[in-house]
Order: sequence, then C-alpha cells, then structure tokens
Amino acid sequence: MTHDLSDPTIVTTAADAAARAHAASTPFALTDRGARADALVAVADALAADADTLVPVGMRETGLAEARLRGELNRTVVQLRLFADTVRAGDYLDVRIDEADPGFALGARPDLRRYLVPVGPVVNFAASNFPFAFSVAGGDTAAALAAGCPVILKAHPGHPELSRLTAQVVVRALAEAGMPDGTFQLIEGQDAGIEALRDPRVAAGSFTGSLNAGRALADIAASRPAPIPFFGELGSVNPVFVTADGLVSAGGADALAAGFVASVSGSAGQLCTKPGFLFVPTGALAQLDAPIREAAEAVAAHRLLYPKITSGYVERRDTILGVDGVRAIASGSVEVDDDGHGWVTPTIVAVDLDTLRSAGEDLLDEAFGPLSIVVEYDPATTDLAALVPDLFPGSLTATVYAGDTEQTPDLDRLVFALSRHAGRVLFGGWPTGVAVTPAMQHGGPWPATTNDSSTSVGTAALLRFLRPVAFQSAPDRMLPLELRDDNPSSVPRATAPAGESTSWGSTSA
Repeated sequence: MTHDLSDPTIVTTAADAAARAHAASTPFALTDRGARADALVAVADALAADADTLVPVGMRETGLAEARLRGELNRTVVQLRLFADTVRAGDYLDVRIDEADPGFALGARPDLRRYLVPVGPVVNFAASNFPFAFSVAGGDTAAALAAGCPVILKAHPGHPELSRLTAQVVVRALAEAGMPDGTFQLIEGQDAGIEALRDPRVAAGSFTGSLNAGRALADIAASRPAPIPFFGELGSVNPVFVTADGLVSAGGADALAAGFVASVSGSAGQLCTKPGFLFVPTGALAQLDAPIREAAEAVAAHRLLYPKITSGYVERRDTILGVDGVRAIASGSVEVDDDGHGWVTPTIVAVDLDTLRSAGEDLLDEAFGPLSIVVEYDPATTDLAALVPDLFPGSLTATVYAGDTEQTPDLDRLVFALSRHAGRVLFGGWPTGVAVTPAMQHGGPWPATTNDSSTSVGTAALLRFLRPVAFQSAPDRMLPLELRDDNPSSVPRATAPAGESTSWGSTSA
C-alpha cells in the first residue's frame, strides 16, 4: 500500500458532481493529449501499487477469488495504458481535411476540416460482476477520460467499500497528474444516479447491468428535454452451434465438454459472455452427457456476488428445471447462507429443439449464473441460420464449431446470420475471456446493448464519448492544433488536396 485510502469525503451528491464536472469539462477537453495520456498511466500505476489493499476488499465484498480479482485488476491497468497509447497516437480523432478547390466537380469547394471532440460530462453506472474492469476505473471510465470527458461514477451497491477505495486512488492520481478538479467523481445510490442522468450538464451515459435497469435508464436518457446518448450493456445468451463435423474439430466429446463447463462455471457463471445455449447435432448429446456431468460435478461451490443475484438465479433455475421435457445432465446445487448469499455449483440441462421452441421465454431468457442449456437438433431437418433470428434476440457473442475443412452454403448462411445477431462471432473456443485489443467488439444488437454500433471494450470504446465537428474556411490560426496546416500535434490525417477529386462531390444541404 502506497497511499492512505481513508478519505471520508470521496462520495458527493449528484448536483455537486454535475456542477464540478461541468466546470471541468472545457479545461479537461483542452488538456494536451500527452498530458491526458500521462494521467491515464498515472491512474494505472496507482491502481497497481495499491493492489494489496484493493484486492482483499474485493474478495470480501464480491466472493470472487483472489486470482480472478488480481487478473481483473491487471486487465484494468492494461486497458488504461492502452487508452493512453491511443490518445498519444491521435488517430482516434479521425481527422479529415478537404482543401479548398475552385475546380471541384460540383462547383467551388470550401476548405473543410473535420475531427472528433469530447461530448462533455459522462455518468457511468458501474457493474457488479467486474468490480475492477467494469466498475470505478473500468473500461467505460477509461474510455470517457481518454476522450476528454469528465466522469461521474455511480458506484454499484454490491461492492461499496471497494468502490470508495478505488475512487480515492483515481482522484488522487488524476490530481497529482495535474488534471482539473472534477475530472472524476463518485456518487452512490439509485436516486443519485437517476438525478445525474437527468442533469442537463451531463452529456452521455454508460451502463453495464440488468435488462430492466438498463432499459429504464435508457428511457430516461431518451426522454430528457435534450436527449443524450446512452450506452448500455444489458443481457446476452451467447449461443454456441456445433455442426455435424464440429465435434471432431473441437477435439472430441471430452474436450468440448470440459471447455463448455469451464466457460459456464467460471466466476459462478456471472459473466456477460457465458454460453447460455449449446446446440449439438443428433447423436452428439449421448457422447457429451457423461463428460459434461463429470466436469460439472468437479466444480467446487462458488459464491454469487450478492443476495439479489442469488434470488434471481434461484428463480430462473427453478423455472428452467420446471419445464416439461427438460432433463438435468448435471443438477447442480444452491445453498443460501444467513446473509442471503448463494453458494452454487453448475446446473446443465438438455432439451430437444421442439421443447425449446414451445417453452419460449421460460427457457430462452438469460440465466445469470452457472446454468446452461444443451439443445439437440437434427442437422438433416434444421435450418440453423433461420433458427437464430427465430429464437434469439441480439447477443454479445455467437460461436460456431465446424469441421476443419467444412464449407457449405448452410454453414455460410449460419455465419452470416450470426454476424447480424452478435457483435463477436467465434470459430471454436469459448466466448468468456474478452481480449482488450484495438479490434475487439464487445457489443451487439438489442438487448445485448442499447446501441449496437458501439463497443465497451477495445480502443474504439472511446468513440462513444466523441462527436464530429467540421470547420469550414477557418483561418489557420483559429483551428484546433490537430487541424492546422503544419499539424503540430502530428496526428494521422486523411486529406483530399485541391484538384485530386473530380469524379465525385456533394450537393447542397
């Protein structure tokens, strides 16, 4: 531990947070990109230095294992540094310059220079299941700060002490790096979060959590007198499809079963990318039954995050097990302690396709916890491509296990259908474990997210908190540094010099 993390004033009110964030908005947006990148690195360094203080608190409040939390904290540190690199490079600004051209095909073209600017203060609703990577200093916070937007962080009630401690680390590091007062603030409570989202000084919102809560917040953001963008990650069932040849390419029944159970049961199934459905061809289930059961029975009981998660999981599990035609491959268990925390082992059930269709939402709705449904289908009569939109709304991920050399029109159609259904399509492997890289897409059509053109992981995540502005016929001295002729910021630029565009143009608008 390198700092005294005991500041009792770290939590503020929604109104005060909005006022301070508004005051910080312009100076923070105008901060030199290099200084902003240094501030992100300072936050990353401070979190890493205080790991031995933060991780034990996280373990106590969430029930997650030390190894999981240390790995997640490292992910948080890495993504902060990745955003710092992105800010320094400057290509995220998407600078486009069309020089004035009196001989343009549609008439004289003025000088046009376009780039992206910060939207302003962002209220970020922290997640419960990633107390570091999607919480106080997680991806949404890092992305907004990288974009140049002050952050008002609404803490999750599942880990309040960890939230306050982490916020103190962030506030201290930003202040020591010279960032404006109000660049980052912490609020607590549902009412405070709603008040902040409604505040006219707040320019955008982000959220990771339940479908009902996310929808309610998205509606608030949309119904404001001046609506604001709201980026919510809400729910996902992440189906996996195994073709007739896919079981072989997966390494056989034992390997497929082991990977499947590990993905379903990791962190007690409290991952937004957990595979909720595994579709296997007729005959494969007989091979998978025993290895799935053995793998599931070998998983030790794990605590769910907090009592509300427990009650929701118990209700969904009881509903699924109560559907006629559902057969338990691994029955699993739920033990609730005196504090209302559930200790669970994996529940894996099997159904045929007709049962899945007839049961509707009783089976198709997400089960947040270590439960998944294996569905047996007849490859001779089942059109998997048509099945996807028929049964499932949008998901964060979808996975295909196909033969190593398999290439058929039906498989091509399935892949295309999944690309319209999910933000990330996997070929083999399991969707849990999200790489923090520039090319990652962590989003998807409703209800996976409220905005399927964005991502909450990877460097493109900061684009959510930027908007485009074009300057027309501006004197060079009046332009932002990134748009000036001499490009003193050395940012990448797409240019269309005069005289080089003669076959296309624009119309008046």
